[in-house]
Amino acid sequence: MTVVKGATVVDGTGAPGRVADVRLADGRIAEIGDGLTGPGRTIDAAGLVLAPGFIDMHAHSDLALLTDPDHVAKAGQGVTLEVLGQDGLSYAPADDTTLPQIRRTIAGWNGDPDGFDWSWRSVGEYLDRLDDGIAVNACYLVPQGAVRMLAMGWDDRAPTPAELDRQRELVAAGMREGAVGMSSGLTYTPGMYADGDELAELLRVVASLGGFHAPHHRSYGAGALEAYAEMVELSRRTGCALHLAHATMNFGVNRGRAPELLALLDAAIADGCDVTLDTYPYLPGSTTLAALLPSRASAGGPDALRARLTDPAERARIRYTMEVEGSDGCHGVPAEWETIEISGSPDPAVVGRTIAGLAAETGRAPFDVYVERLLADDFATTILQHVGHEENVRAIMRHPCHTGGSDGLLPPMTEAGAAAKPHPRAWGTFPRYLGRYVRELGVLSLEECVAHLTGRAARRLKLAGRGFVRPGYHADLVLFDPDTVRDTATFGDPRRRPDGIPYVFVGGTAVIDDGARTGALPGRSLRRAPDGTTR
Repeated sequence: MTVVKGATVVDGTGAPGRVADVRLADGRIAEIGDGLTGPGRTIDAAGLVLAPGFIDMHAHSDLALLTDPDHVAKAGQGVTLEVLGQDGLSYAPADDTTLPQIRRTIAGWNGDPDGFDWSWRSVGEYLDRLDDGIAVNACYLVPQGAVRMLAMGWDDRAPTPAELDRQRELVAAGMREGAVGMSSGLTYTPGMYADGDELAELLRVVASLGGFHAPHHRSYGAGALEAYAEMVELSRRTGCALHLAHATMNFGVNRGRAPELLALLDAAIADGCDVTLDTYPYLPGSTTLAALLPSRASAGGPDALRARLTDPAERARIRYTMEVEGSDGCHGVPAEWETIEISGSPDPAVVGRTIAGLAAETGRAPFDVYVERLLADDFATTILQHVGHEENVRAIMRHPCHTGGSDGLLPPMTEAGAAAKPHPRAWGTFPRYLGRYVRELGVLSLEECVAHLTGRAARRLKLAGRGFVRPGYHADLVLFDPDTVRDTATFGDPRRRPDGIPYVFVGGTAVIDDGARTGALPGRSLRRAPDGTTR
């Protein structure tokens, strides 16, 4: 039993905080009141805020939770639940053919550790693996790109009726095994080859089983509003709830256009659409270097892509698309080489350098440097894209349907320097909301921000007994100092713990205690239940 004394309880609903004592027992919040005592531990929390644990609605910890049990990057931020399986690409469902392809495709995101046990194949088996012991809780989205890969490979074409049936079966199986919805990666191959009609067929399955769609839609640059509108229309057509992943308005063409996006969403919500979104509180984005290629270049998989990049005629066509037309992989915007910074590569000499800078240093064309890096790193190079706008970030985070998502990559650090400088959002997203956007800038009130990062996300996930500070609820909680909480991770030094978060509990067990990671692994998979809730 633990009694937290004298904290300001901010319960996740947006209601004003109040000073109270909170008793934790048997993994749950046993009582909230004044003057509480009891056997066991007492924490003097005067001056601290007690809130529900933060929910990362867009996480890429699919391997990190298993390979790095300490998981201090997220536990140290106060995160107690992550949503995995994002952007249409993750490791289940898979078979003996597609799992190695998926591992290769997203090695830049997550690494591909030697000797790791890849014994699962189904969504249920992956969730069972998480239950062997993880630092924080996790939910899973069926990844549409992996489903398409299983049903029809890497082909850029419409599915046959049998292949579409197979995709529907795979999505239904994943949902019945515990997934909370489906993600799609519509600027990533092979998921981006699906048209709206194909997606609609899968979303009807998701809707029938009480899940939601979390798309990385077709453009965050030129055509961004049209891409958002396509996702809204799919929600209308299918009745499937919509959660827009990392809902940004990036690139120069979208400066100051966040109000247009919000007007589109407000109209959809007024029409009865169930719409939410998540964002990270930073300007630059992050992805793989290969993701910027035109989709046609990747048809057939990594080996076919390598062959195209080494064929002079094909290479010239790819260059024209990227530099003149704007490839679909680069959101319809011609490549701005000066904005593309290498954040992860086996070659430490290029980490932290832009493609334009490397080209100028060697007197070569930026496109040639770009292709060289793709081939040298077997398409696993990761990048930052410096294309964001502060006014858009602030406008979107104020919206009532907003939740928080880090979109943080946590690849392993290697002696060779691979992934030396991932985006700091993996270590800093949630304290950055509280420190910069609440305390320093006043974009959100403290209570409102906590509601965005906890209760609103819990409602989207249909969590049973989680996401709020209420008697009987699971004790997934964070204690932070509202005067000192802040992110310390930077683009130059991204793996740094935040300040001002001394205690984090998952199921009543301290994973952060007096600022130190305890080593406890109380987390587990939270699965969609037959009644539609997530437990």
